[in-house]
Amino acid sequence: MQPSTAGAHSTMDEQLIYINSPVGRIGIRGTADYITAVLFEDESQQHVATPDAAPLLYTAARQLEEYFSKTRKTFDFPMQQPGTEFQQRVWQQLTTIPFGETITYLALAKRVGNVKSIRAVGTTNGKNALAIVVPCHRVIGSGGVLTGYAGGLWRKQWLLDHEKGGLLF
Repeated sequence: MQPSTAGAHSTMDEQLIYINSPVGRIGIRGTADYITAVLFEDESQQHVATPDAAPLLYTAARQLEEYFSKTRKTFDFPMQQPGTEFQQRVWQQLTTIPFGETITYLALAKRVGNVKSIRAVGTTNGKNALAIVVPCHRVIGSGGVLTGYAGGLWRKQWLLDHEKGGLLF
């Protein structure tokens, strides 16, 4: 999975590169200081090439490649996404779900301190722009039901199966 600069483009100070992965093309967007999005991309989209993407985007690409090759469980590049204080708490809690494990939306609502916020937790989970690295795919419905995933349920199932397979090192 080589990052593609041919498919990179810049918007103001943000840049975008792509990697190919077992779950389709992934766009990695960010600046020189932090990654702002890791998103599943529509492979038919075309963007103007930018040959000088920030090194941090390639660091994120390498770490995602390591995740897909089963040599990485966590990500340590700087990342940031805009959101309310509540959304930030939910996204932070997502990062505490161990690799290969799942929790329910209700359990996540309890972790953010309000069991009645289950719908808001679900909505916030769906607004996560940092797919895979802020592991919203690890949140499932009660009874183990796979519900809602912006990248499609087949990707959520693939990611969960990938993680349950463990690492090879």
